Amino acid sequence: MQVIEILFWICVSIVFYTFIGYALLVGIWAKVTKLWTKKNFDQSYEPEVTLVIPAYNEADILAQKIENCLELDYPAEKLQLIVITDGSNDHSASILEKYPRVLHVHEAARKGKAAAENRVMHFVKHPLVIFTDSNTRLNKEAVREIIKHYQDPKVGAVSGEKKVQQDQSAAGNGEGLYWKYESFLKRCDSDIYSLMGAAGELVSFRKELFAPLEEDSILDDFVQSLRIVEKGYKVVYEPKAFASELPSESLKDEMKRKIRICAGGWQSMSRLTSLLNIFKHPIVTFLYVSHRVLRWSLTPLILAILLPVSAYLSFQLGGFYTLFTISQILFYAMAYIGWYADGRGRKIKLLLIPLYFSMMNVAVFFGFLRFVRQSQPAAWEKAKRSAYA
Repeated sequence: MQVIEILFWICVSIVFYTFIGYALLVGIWAKVTKLWTKKNFDQSYEPEVTLVIPAYNEADILAQKIENCLELDYPAEKLQLIVITDGSNDHSASILEKYPRVLHVHEAARKGKAAAENRVMHFVKHPLVIFTDSNTRLNKEAVREIIKHYQDPKVGAVSGEKKVQQDQSAAGNGEGLYWKYESFLKRCDSDIYSLMGAAGELVSFRKELFAPLEEDSILDDFVQSLRIVEKGYKVVYEPKAFASELPSESLKDEMKRKIRICAGGWQSMSRLTSLLNIFKHPIVTFLYVSHRVLRWSLTPLILAILLPVSAYLSFQLGGFYTLFTISQILFYAMAYIGWYADGRGRKIKLLLIPLYFSMMNVAVFFGFLRFVRQSQPAAWEKAKRSAYA
């Protein structure tokens, strides 16, 4: 076997493992783990909690968000509500004046979400804090389902599930499909040991474990939760607590969002190097590398070189390698046609998987360029999302 053939099969194996093999492995591992792990919760457990809502120029949806939070099934006297609107120049303040139960924190400067999180923690009075994005809707049981896990002193953070309300758009269907897959992996990681990074749509942690983030942090929620893992605590995933949000308005908006996340992924990996120490915490390192590092670094690069490698083998050996090369060309052609069609208002469901898969991996390269150039601002450039009915 030629060296180039060995390289080809190594590349194929890594790609297969990243997107399929890992899911199969942790799916079985999580089921086995749950057989001897039973959690019993005291239903009367009701500690004091602070719910924080970062909101930058969200006046159009802020009242809906507050009403949603006021309907949560948790004692009002034990649930402090804070809205932080740093940098906002809309009429958010006038809306919040109508809700005396809500503490409004504001300063004129906009420094990004991480800086706002650092500042708002000085106003948090309770031992447990939950952050939720302003453009999401929480289910009534969200706080109870999250808080119950803190009966275990080994739990340092708890993340809820992100649900994307699918519509008929390619962006909506693609994002919704991706999050179903991602949610499965999150449940497995949590059941095995710990979640590998929380999503800011709905995330909580013990106030005592909070460490101020670098103000240029892009994925503040991800880094904060994994730094808690670094301290030896677990991050639990609770799908019965969920935050629902609408999809991006278009594929272009979704691509912008993914590039930002990938830039944040590279930044986060550079700041979480201790998680790569397999001798210190082998299970965490295995889950972190398999679930996060491969997808944000090595695997997209392998996908890029796999096409020319297989094309070379196709010319040299033909047969299987020719079929494999043609399959890749057709797959990426389908992705391009799907992107082109969506730009002209046509939705072709058959092209959804190749389109979204390709977007995810292309975004990694653009994200890397922003990371090395330090051109990705910490302040979030909001993706346009469909309007609530």
